Amino acid sequence: MRNSARSNPLPFAVAALLTFAVGCNRDGVKVYKVDASDAVVTTPPPVTASSPAAMPSSMPSSMPDGLPVPDNSGLPKLTYNLPNGWQEKAPTQLRVASFAVSENNQTADVSVIPLNGTAGGDPANVNRWRGQVGQPPLDESSSKSSAEPVQVGSQPADLYDIAGTSPGSGVAERILGVILHTDQSAWYFKMMGDAALVEKNKPAFIAFLKSVAFQPAAAPAAMDAGQLPPAHPALPDALNGPSAPATDKPSWTVPPDWKAGELAQFLVARYVIQGAGDASAAVNVSQLDGNGGGLLPNLNRWRKQLGQPPLTDGDAASLPTIPASGGQAVIADFTGADARTGKPARLIGLVLPLNGQTWFYKLMGDPDLVGRQKDALISFVQSAQYPAPK
Repeated sequence: MRNSARSNPLPFAVAALLTFAVGCNRDGVKVYKVDASDAVVTTPPPVTASSPAAMPSSMPSSMPDGLPVPDNSGLPKLTYNLPNGWQEKAPTQLRVASFAVSENNQTADVSVIPLNGTAGGDPANVNRWRGQVGQPPLDESSSKSSAEPVQVGSQPADLYDIAGTSPGSGVAERILGVILHTDQSAWYFKMMGDAALVEKNKPAFIAFLKSVAFQPAAAPAAMDAGQLPPAHPALPDALNGPSAPATDKPSWTVPPDWKAGELAQFLVARYVIQGAGDASAAVNVSQLDGNGGGLLPNLNRWRKQLGQPPLTDGDAASLPTIPASGGQAVIADFTGADARTGKPARLIGLVLPLNGQTWFYKLMGDPDLVGRQKDALISFVQSAQYPAPK
């Protein structure tokens, strides 16, 4: 299997760099204040995630030896409405957007950092933020309950509002930290600075979050072969570079309450479903040649996403099937806790071998919402009309 520094942008070791990356004190960047009553007034051009600008003076100018620079070129581009008074700063190797706010000699820093996977988990990152303002760590349950629901664009996210004092200076400081999980990545939106200024800017920060839109990247970077099941055969060279051809989409009958979501590597289609309150779920569709690495490894990959133990060959063989497009799709229904967030989750997956390919359909999210959408998922899969094999 081909694997390069570009094909796995954030190995496990890089997650540890969040100690300074997602929330280093100020990162050497000052920020300038917006009046909370000011309207959002401008829409900047899209910020690409791959601009390798120099790192601020208080942070390393490059990644430590032996670790690749994060390759975010396959991530979506951001557009947003810039609050009046916010000053844009150049992106860095870790930040895809950076802003400064200042008023009456008070400063705050705003950063946006995407990382692949779970980046250490939400409780660990929240406790790191708490430590930056002199607060003790929370256990996982208390950490979850301290979150406030917010929207980043149309997607639900968690906001952590943490006040304290700087361990170094004793100055009152405050952090507004937001964590958004997409299918492949965790996005960190953070405002940190003088406590009074951050508190005054909270409405502007929330308005900024709501204005964020994710635009599909022009072309994905190298495929992350490390995300494939261990038994998957080596990818052809043509699929390991930025010129990888797009898979032809089937035509589907899409339920009216499913909204098109951002694509990531390997995904042919993605839909987001919003339920009552902060309940949400997502449908991901992907395709691999041949048997896609095998039924059992893929089922166990899904189970791992819910913190569940692996199945055996006998377990996989006993799963029910449904007819779909002239073939038989295996249907799996798992419950557990989302390994990214720790929240209760349910996953319904269908695996359909067809015409020398394997199609994977995954519905995952709030357990009740997923249960209500099960019939819609099956109808969606059975409605598919696939392009003729080439």
